[in-house]
Amino acid sequence: MADVNSVSAVIKDGKVTNLEADKATKNTTTGYDKDAFMQILVAQMKYQDPLQPTSNTEYISQYAQFSQVEQLSNMANSMSLSRASEMVGKTVLVQQKAADTGKLVEVTGTVDFVTYSGNKAYLNINGTNYDIESVAQVYDTDYTDATAVAKDFMEAIDKLPSSVDFISEEEHGLTIDTMFKFYNEEMSDKAKGMMDKSYITSLQQYVNRIDEIRGDNYRTLKEDTKKA
Repeated sequence: MADVNSVSAVIKDGKVTNLEADKATKNTTTGYDKDAFMQILVAQMKYQDPLQPTSNTEYISQYAQFSQVEQLSNMANSMSLSRASEMVGKTVLVQQKAADTGKLVEVTGTVDFVTYSGNKAYLNINGTNYDIESVAQVYDTDYTDATAVAKDFMEAIDKLPSSVDFISEEEHGLTIDTMFKFYNEEMSDKAKGMMDKSYITSLQQYVNRIDEIRGDNYRTLKEDTKKA
């Protein structure tokens, strides 16, 4: 049977002490909204010790402190929502613990849209919502574009024969010429820097092989200008 006389606040030294709030403040900075604060303030005035009444100055100070905390909380929420909106269309890395194993799981993807619930922002990535607080990294558009170019270029190299001995002018000449020109004239330094060095070495060997078959002078791949 429930205790009908249970209370959530007591009066101590002419001041109201909220039991539930005392527990809550151990885990959160703000435990009250304006209405709750005003109710407690009224109760404090009603049950104060008449021999040692609380001054109006103290009441005003308490309310001012509450208002300041509330404003800071609202500002933090506003900044969080604004930051979330700016992530739409960007690639982010999300880190969160799996509910079943407790292990840290990382998800990388593009933010499709943002939803808001309870003054919190959630990023939607591939149909799943993630708390904005779980975002570990936000990638620049140039970075993601360069990553995609480097990945595609290395996959193209993988399609060439594993040994230069199987390279032929008829079958591979045009492909290798195109890759050489793209690497030297169109690929950004950022994309070059993201390529595995072994792929660059392989491409140089393929180019040398074609030049050797043709009897031409050996062409050389241009280095990343930032490293040159």
